[in-house]
Formats: sequence, structure tokens, C-alpha cells
Amino acid sequence: MADTPRISNTDAAAPDTQSSTLQRSLKNRHIQLIALGGAIGTGLFYGSSDSISLAGPSVLLAYLIGGLAIFLIVRALSEMSVEDPNAGAFSYYATRYWSKRAGFVSGWNYWFNYILVSMVELAVVGSFVNYWFPAIPQWVSAAFFLVLITCMNLLGVNKFGEFEFWFAIIKIVAVIAMIIGGIAVIIAGLPTASGIRASFANLFTIDGGFFPHGLLSRAPDGTWTGLLMALVVVMFSFGGTELIGITAGETEDPATTIPKATNGIIARILTFYVFALAVIMAVVPWNTIDGSSSPFVQIFDSVGVHAAAGILNFVCLTAVMSVYNSGLYANSRMLYSLARQGNAPAYLGTTNKRGVPVAGVLTSAAITVIAVVVVFLWPEFAFNYLMSIATIAAFINWGMVVITEMKFRKAVAAGKGPGRLAGLTGQEALNALRFKLPFARVTPYFVIAFQLMIVVLMCMSDSYFVAVIAGVIWVAVLLIAYQLTQAASSRSSRAE
Repeated sequence: MADTPRISNTDAAAPDTQSSTLQRSLKNRHIQLIALGGAIGTGLFYGSSDSISLAGPSVLLAYLIGGLAIFLIVRALSEMSVEDPNAGAFSYYATRYWSKRAGFVSGWNYWFNYILVSMVELAVVGSFVNYWFPAIPQWVSAAFFLVLITCMNLLGVNKFGEFEFWFAIIKIVAVIAMIIGGIAVIIAGLPTASGIRASFANLFTIDGGFFPHGLLSRAPDGTWTGLLMALVVVMFSFGGTELIGITAGETEDPATTIPKATNGIIARILTFYVFALAVIMAVVPWNTIDGSSSPFVQIFDSVGVHAAAGILNFVCLTAVMSVYNSGLYANSRMLYSLARQGNAPAYLGTTNKRGVPVAGVLTSAAITVIAVVVVFLWPEFAFNYLMSIATIAAFINWGMVVITEMKFRKAVAAGKGPGRLAGLTGQEALNALRFKLPFARVTPYFVIAFQLMIVVLMCMSDSYFVAVIAGVIWVAVLLIAYQLTQAASSRSSRAE
């Protein structure tokens, strides 16, 4: 990816031009809750049972290790976002500091990833609605929420921030209530359905202790288990944390807000993953968490509070709405940025008087409709193959973020930094960065090596191996698409 990017250092005004059309009206509380809510979704409420079954209590270490990796990735993105706040985030930075081809791949990969994620969320929203209203067809629920969230996104970025704020509050209250309830059960020594007294000692004494499957072991059925295999599941539960960078172009004070939100990632992971799951496994023996129901429901069912299932159903319904709301927001801004880079049709690079890229919102919503129809008509194809692309797409972007950060630092040191850094060179320029990536000389290589390890582990899992193959094919498709669009653009220019 060595072609010359369209956005050069002489185009340093580009971010300011964008901020004059997109409105900087997201407040600090919006960003904090968007970042917080991004770490809490159905992956925590339901998917955590998969990682627990793979690693037992040692899954807590998996969340710590994975959390550190995602923290460093977001720190790399935030280093650039603070100096060069832009709604296109990593796609814009890849175009400016790497190449136009890299920006194309990064942007369209991220856009398509969220289309597929939105596809799944809308496809399953009907199951949550059917919990209370079984007579409503699932496609009706999907259509209703698609239209509702699309209308929300057309109201303006401050309204988006407000909706996300309250969606996040609901999820946070649910997790905190579970933690408090679980601690009360442990302190009071209440009897549980398993007959085992609730205690944190259960993390070390039940069925093999803290490391029941070790770092890596093979189960009797031939599948791989252990702490390392749980890391694969854990990493993909952190998808969405990079939304912090997407919001930078519409944040009132990105230089203050982005660092606060980013630095809070570790605390959020400790509270809402590590501590929450530790409480769950202290009350409900880890070897009885089999995925047949949410661990959050099991913890209350075990002490006779059976209303928890209905409460969690409501929480998951809001979580699904939150994911689609965030996805549509991120996708519309990504299309806006791609259009301004010359990597998407020009009509996508316009906004209305509220600063909303309406064309990007409506285009993304329309493509999501097609994707949801595919789920209902060909569910096996959608979940086996399309979701494999979504699974690996996050890894592709995370890898590109840290590579772009290295190129960003080279540009800064060469005197080609954005805004106030322009003209400064060498170590003086690097020292002027306001939110530096820790140990920046080695951190990107550590993150890349970690990601490569995860890919190797994915190849050892039948369900994830498909995602690796799909990822290779997907990158090839994006590179070919870039060449075709460039060839078409070149022919158009010659014709004029």
C-alpha cells in the first residue's frame, strides 16, 4: 500500500473544513457513556458463557490480557485523534499518513463490518420482542427498529449522543445491580440452586481450580480449550471500543474528552468484565454455565429471583438498539470521510444544516435492509460466511490502526504533523504530542505480534478458521475494488 494519498500535508485544513460542516456538539458525558456502553453488549450478557466454558475462572486473566491489548490499540488511535480530530478516524489517518489505498481498505472494511453487525442485531431483535409479544413477526420488529434508529440518527449528533447516553445507563445499571446482588448473596451465604455455598473461593476450588484447562489443552472431542483459546472469544467481545475515535470529529473538546474516555477503558473492563464475571462464578459454579441461558440470569435464578430473565431481556433489547444506533452513526461518518478522501461517491460527503451526513445515514440504512433480508432468507449463509467477515474485520482495522500510528509518528518527526505540530521536527515534534502512546517504539510491534497469535489460535478452532479464510478473501476483494475504482476514475478524468 504505497500509492500516494490524496490528503497530503498541504491539506492540513481538511480536518477544520470537516468540523465546519459536522457539528462539534458531543459533550464529555456523551463520550464517556458512549465509550462505557461500547464495552457492554450482548457479548457480555450472553457470550461470556462461551469464554467461561473454554477457560473456567482463568477467563478473568483473558479479559485482563485482551483488555490491555485493546487499550493500547485505542491509545494509538487516540494519539492521532487528539492532534487531528476527524470523523473518519482511522480511515482518514490511513489515507493521510499511509496511502489512499490503505484509507480505502480501512474505511470500507469498517463500514461493511458494521453493516454485518447491524444485520445480526436487527435480525435477532425480534426474539427479544417475542419474549413479551410472541405474535409479532420478527421481520416487523426488525423493520420498526431500523426505521426508529434511522430517524434518531437524522436528528443531529447531539441527539445521537443523548440516546447513547441513556442506552448505556440502562446497561450499566443492570451490571451494577447484578454485582451488588451477587455480593449480597456471597456475604449473606444464601443457599443456591447448585447446593454449593456462594464464595470467591469457588474460583479456586471447583472442578480443576482456577486453571481447569491450563493455557492450552485438547478436549476429548478434539476441540482446543484453555486460557489462550478463550482469548479469541474475549478479543471479539471488545469490538466497538474504537468508536471513541469516530466521535472525535464531533466532540466539543477532543483534547480533553478523548484522553479521559480512553484512559477509562481499563477501569471499565475491570469493573464490567473481570469483577462482574468473578461475582457470577463465585455464586454460580463455572462448570454449570453452559450457555443455555445468560450467566446474568443464572446468578439470580440460583437464589430464586426468577424475574431476572425478563429484566435482562429488556436490557438486551436496549443493547441491540444501542449497537445499531452506534453502527449507523459510525457508518454514516465513515462514508462521509471516504467521500472526502475521494474513496466514495461525492454525494456521501455532504451534510444538512444540523451537520448530519444524511446521504450516509440513508445509504447505510438501505444496505442494512438488504443484509437483514439476506439473514431471513438465507440464515446459514449469513451466519456462516458474512459473520465470518465481520469477525475478522475488526482485527483488520485494529492492525491497520497501529501501523498507521507508526506512520503518523514518522510524519510528525519529519515536520509533516497536523495543525500545531506542522513545522516541528524530530524529537521536539514527538514530545509535543499531547496524548502519547505508551512505549511507542515497541508497543505497535507488541500489539501486532499479539494479533498474529490470536489469528494462529483462530486457525485451531473450526468455527473461527472460516473467519480467517474469509478475512484473506475479503482483503483481496477490497484491494481489487480499490484498483477498479481508481481505473474508473482515471478513465473518467481522461474523458473530461
